[in-house]
Amino acid sequence: MRPYGPEAPWRFEPGLVYLTHGTFGACPAPILELQRALMDRLEADPLQILDRELEGRRDAARREVAAFLHADPAGVVIVPNATTGVSTVLRSLRIRPGDELLTDDHEYNAVLNAMTLAAEEARARVVIARIPLPIRHPEEVVEAIISAVTQRTRLAVISHVTSPTGLVFPIETIVRELDRLGVDTLVDAAHAPGQVPVDVDGLGAAYWTGNGHKWLCGPKSSGVLAVRPDRRRGIRPLVTSHGRNDPREERHPLWREFDWQGTVDPTPFLALPETIRLVGSLDPGGWPGLMAANRAFALAARERLESELGVEPIAPASMVASMAAVRVPGLAVEDDARALARALHDDDRIEVAFPSWPVPAARSDPAAPPVHVLVRVSGQRYNDPTDIDALSAAFGRHRVGQPASAIVKA
Repeated sequence: MRPYGPEAPWRFEPGLVYLTHGTFGACPAPILELQRALMDRLEADPLQILDRELEGRRDAARREVAAFLHADPAGVVIVPNATTGVSTVLRSLRIRPGDELLTDDHEYNAVLNAMTLAAEEARARVVIARIPLPIRHPEEVVEAIISAVTQRTRLAVISHVTSPTGLVFPIETIVRELDRLGVDTLVDAAHAPGQVPVDVDGLGAAYWTGNGHKWLCGPKSSGVLAVRPDRRRGIRPLVTSHGRNDPREERHPLWREFDWQGTVDPTPFLALPETIRLVGSLDPGGWPGLMAANRAFALAARERLESELGVEPIAPASMVASMAAVRVPGLAVEDDARALARALHDDDRIEVAFPSWPVPAARSDPAAPPVHVLVRVSGQRYNDPTDIDALSAAFGRHRVGQPASAIVKA
């Protein structure tokens, strides 16, 4: 890993090789210090901050974040994370018996659970489009999703960048084609901001939700939900509070209802604009340069691991951004993957993700083993090629890629 300093202001444990930024993100030390200062200011006079200053501070932060996302601030509300954003939309919609909620088998397990619960309560059903893996061309993703649409499809929930497989879906085409068929899309953009360019308004999805704590590197609990103008009247927060009868007509309706949901810590979102500025300044090319460098690292890691493990790519390089997933032969069940991840941490001081595909909620039989267990490598500013050297050497010591009985027993 790069030396810690102005170029990479993260503070990991000494000797730790961190190759899983996509899991929970990692917040730079200067931003944590800023958040701590905001918390200290709040606790010095809670009433002054929460009652008199917070609204203006939050509005200013929201406008900056919305500008980065190319989103209309009037339709942007603050949520702790993308999972909350998804549940907010699902709980707001009037799903009727017989309706279908469409998604695919690369979707995040928690999102699938939320969809299943909403469908069960409404006597509707979740339809999971089956996308082949390996994917030969992005058009296969579009075809699989569109072919699953019926006259009963009420909403499609589709990831921009998938979590288990780390792939960039052709979201612009998907949203456009679904819209052509009269189907609203909720874009699960948990991994998108900071990993790929985002243009919420240009995308035109009915709903879009993303995280600030992952690739933007903000503090935890700094997400947003963006709602298209023609869908704003129907969206309600999960918690109803004072804003429900706020009489100020000059204030955007979504802001009135969402901005106060009881007493919560506002500092993660207030720190997000400075996070965007700081992390974007780490590369001479700004955010585009940082994204390109992270993608180059991920692609190099993918090529090397595929060569060493003797496997083919799970998708074209055009579908890879800052995360790259590689199939691990001989690793067939989640328990073995968890054991390997723990051994790499304890024995080798390496953190890397081993997602399974499909996730349990996407399987026809949730108790069945996954089709593939993958190793998913993330690239962030603090990583360099020596991190992949370390992972490769550790794979050799643990005999990764050999029959399952040999893994982690070396």
